[in-house]
Amino acid sequence: MEHTAAAAPTFRPRRGRPGAGQGVVLALTVALFAGCASTPSPAPGRHTTDGPPAHVPIDLDRVPSAQPRLEPQRVGGPNKPYRIDGQLYVPFVDDRALVEHGLASWYGRKYHGRPTSMGEPYDMFAMTAAHPTMPLPSYARVTNPANRRSVVVRINDRGPFVAGRVIDLSYAAAHRLDLLRGVAPVVVERLTREAIRAEALLAGGEFSARR
Repeated sequence: MEHTAAAAPTFRPRRGRPGAGQGVVLALTVALFAGCASTPSPAPGRHTTDGPPAHVPIDLDRVPSAQPRLEPQRVGGPNKPYRIDGQLYVPFVDDRALVEHGLASWYGRKYHGRPTSMGEPYDMFAMTAAHPTMPLPSYARVTNPANRRSVVVRINDRGPFVAGRVIDLSYAAAHRLDLLRGVAPVVVERLTREAIRAEALLAGGEFSARR
């Protein structure tokens, strides 16, 4: 279906500025547009006000993956078409499977406690993430192909809005995937409601993330 340009949405995408989802330094953005996205980059916080927390919880390694639930999809609001920096984003509202290969970034202390696109406070120590078009809320499995680590995150925010990036992770999720040094390739798999039901049945009522 062809979508026409939408009027200004009733919600404000997270962070309310162009380039949202930049939990990394300005140098990373420059590198991406220069075609050097795969080059190791400095971590967030060196040249920006965002970055890691002042005190990292000692039990951060034990933060579990998000527990997928069959949550009702928000009507309108964060699931309406919206524009960022002149580009139209149209969230899909059906329960489709989605697999994406691209770059992941993360955001940290600058946005900790601020409202996400769903209106929930952002918790950098929870297993959450931002995606530009998945229905809110959604659940997704994110895998780092370099080390095969995998976590399940709850998508409750919008972003990133930078070319080549497919997801913006919480600090905890990036930590578990060993992605805190900068943007890096990942595989993102949206979990459909059918997949959540099936996993729950196989696990005897509980969804268990593949490790």
